[in-house]
Amino acid sequence: MSEKKIHEDQKYVDGLVANNSFIIQAIYDKFVPKVVNYIKQNSGDADQAQDIIQETIITIYNQGSQKKLQLTCPFDAYFFLLCKRKWLNELKKSNKKEVTINEEVLSKDDDAQELSFETSLFEGKQALFNEMFQKLGNACKELLKATFKIKSMEEVAASLNVSYAYARKKKSLCIGQLTKLVQESPTFNQLNY
Repeated sequence: MSEKKIHEDQKYVDGLVANNSFIIQAIYDKFVPKVVNYIKQNSGDADQAQDIIQETIITIYNQGSQKKLQLTCPFDAYFFLLCKRKWLNELKKSNKKEVTINEEVLSKDDDAQELSFETSLFEGKQALFNEMFQKLGNACKELLKATFKIKSMEEVAASLNVSYAYARKKKSLCIGQLTKLVQESPTFNQLNY
């Protein structure tokens, strides 16, 4: 299988991750009007469109910073598909019966479809992880948060005023508990088909 070529629009993802105000403004100038128009034509208003756009930008930022997102299609197609999926999910949640979807605006770009699906899956997994993380006890949450920030277990143990052996054992138990919570969730099977 050949490696896909990174699209020149990778600059938009990199710009978001770097919090580059020129790139962010370019995204708003070039790509947002199409999304606002689409949402307005499909049972939404400008405020709802802005909410979807903000969520999508945060999602792309998270994908870029955490998963090193590599764009293999035009940013426009990727961004639009993500916004569209979020909007359709929003409509499903609000249970609007008479929803008119204007399909002529949709992109047929396979890479954009694939990337937007992967991003939606990533977002679902993040949400599930965060939800199950909140179900852990405070000691586990504190320990795991420390290990996310500090790479050395010796430093983690010192920061929590516990022994190194205790911190390692507790971390293992907490990760096991979190894994069990995630795997037992009904959402887990939906995300791993």
